[in-house]
Amino acid sequence: MTLRDEIIEQLTGPGGPFEIVEEEVLGERLPILKNRPRSLREMVETSAAHGDLEYLVHDDRRITFAEHADLVASTARALSERHGIGKGDVVAILSANSPDWPILFWATVSLGGVVAALNGWWTADEIEYGVARSTPKLLVGDRRLLARVRVEGADLGVPTLELDSRRDELLEHARGVALPDVPLDEDDPAVILFTSGTTGRPKGAVSTHRGIVGFSQVNIVGGAIGAVLDARSGNAPPPDPNPPAQQAALVTSPMFHLSGLYAMVVMQLQLGGKLVTRSGRFDPGEVLRLIEQEKITMWSALGAMGPRVATHPDVGRYDLSSMRNVGFGGAPASPAVQELMRKTFPSASTGLGIGYGSSETVAVVASIRGPDYTSHPESTGYIMPCHQVEIRGPDGEVQPEGSEGEIFVRSAYVMREYWGDPEASRKSLRPGRWLATGDIGHIRDGMLYINSRARDMILRSAENIYPVEIEYRLEEHPNVREAAVIGVDHPELGQEVKAVVVPEPGAQLSTEKLAAWCAEKLAPFKVPSQWDIREEPLPRNASGKVLKNVLTGEVEAPPQEG
Repeated sequence: MTLRDEIIEQLTGPGGPFEIVEEEVLGERLPILKNRPRSLREMVETSAAHGDLEYLVHDDRRITFAEHADLVASTARALSERHGIGKGDVVAILSANSPDWPILFWATVSLGGVVAALNGWWTADEIEYGVARSTPKLLVGDRRLLARVRVEGADLGVPTLELDSRRDELLEHARGVALPDVPLDEDDPAVILFTSGTTGRPKGAVSTHRGIVGFSQVNIVGGAIGAVLDARSGNAPPPDPNPPAQQAALVTSPMFHLSGLYAMVVMQLQLGGKLVTRSGRFDPGEVLRLIEQEKITMWSALGAMGPRVATHPDVGRYDLSSMRNVGFGGAPASPAVQELMRKTFPSASTGLGIGYGSSETVAVVASIRGPDYTSHPESTGYIMPCHQVEIRGPDGEVQPEGSEGEIFVRSAYVMREYWGDPEASRKSLRPGRWLATGDIGHIRDGMLYINSRARDMILRSAENIYPVEIEYRLEEHPNVREAAVIGVDHPELGQEVKAVVVPEPGAQLSTEKLAAWCAEKLAPFKVPSQWDIREEPLPRNASGKVLKNVLTGEVEAPPQEG
């Protein structure tokens, strides 16, 4: 038994602080934490104990935990009395990040309602599709995003409430009332998160109260395991000379995505942390200012956000010493990007990490940070408690350790279904509630490695080529800002490798030198034979993933919002 296994057994075994038991969940016997909140509403109730600590900060709006619980109860009463929202009813939210988003979320789920998180980057046609797919009883949105629909003439066909002019109708409807008391079941649907839609139309992954509570709990347990392991193995960082009075999280991920909603809104409510949001498009200079001003301790640097902040010309002017944790997600971060973030945020160098999960898995499946991440920069880490992972081949057979295949995940937290799409649900949720993730990877020494999305894999003369390997190599080049690799049709080879490269500002790149750079570390058949060097950033979705279907010309680039 390894030291890690011994610690996990002590923490999660019978009588342990994070005891794991087996219970029936949606017809399957699955491991789950014994001591847990039984609903999202229970999390709101207990959060009021944080009292006068700030929970939501946005420009000049500052809302404490006690005030937040009161606003949630008032908003829930307004949704019920003014709009007839009850258990099982869908409330669609179409809004930029602001304090109103989490208040609406907590109010809706406290009523037993279901939040449909509409993508604020969508076009009017896509918004119309999302509304039709989620069948809401009420749409709540901000003026700017609702105007997009009105200007383009979409007919949403549902009652709509504009937040900018009618905010007080919700927040101030019944201050001082108690939270709703409607009975809630752990497996009641709570949120519809729309998938990235990188192929076809997005699907609505349904998260339950159990799943979202589990997201938070599993991360806390994972953190405890890491802390005890560091202490027992002698890798614990030195005592913090300036411990923060309160954890403060900067939210630059949209709240319609799990990295903004579950990892920020839900996690910080449970931990008593401060959530800092801002208006407008992503602005690296503004991020630097807020880190200094609000003493930010944690930030999720999705996609190109991290490099844009780290290479900002004014980065040296700001005090970034409050930062303790920098996370990645949505897509793997190359070793070069990891090292860049360590240099930019030295006080967070031992708190750098990444997690692997999705709208469908709900909770984080694997996670890695600190010394493990430094020594295994291409891994997504150890499997998290309460999760089972299998690597399966094309025939469905479980593969031995080290062999590549599709990643299957099983846990009590996996999505309930795709909303209103039983056929898609059957394709993804296999017997025993095993989720087919569509990701290709392998397990080695207990760690999970993600090679590619199945649809991104390139097949050249019967050789499987995983784009991420080539992308990592390209991003190690000192003059490359970001890179994406795609497969393009070839009459004899089937496919050949194409690289789309964005240089650092002012840098000059030649395809011959880039090819030679790749050839130093990669087999000849992996070296790109086609190149596209461009100045504009790579197109990405809200989770930071590069939209490769845009690069291949299958679809047009979506609008990029802040």
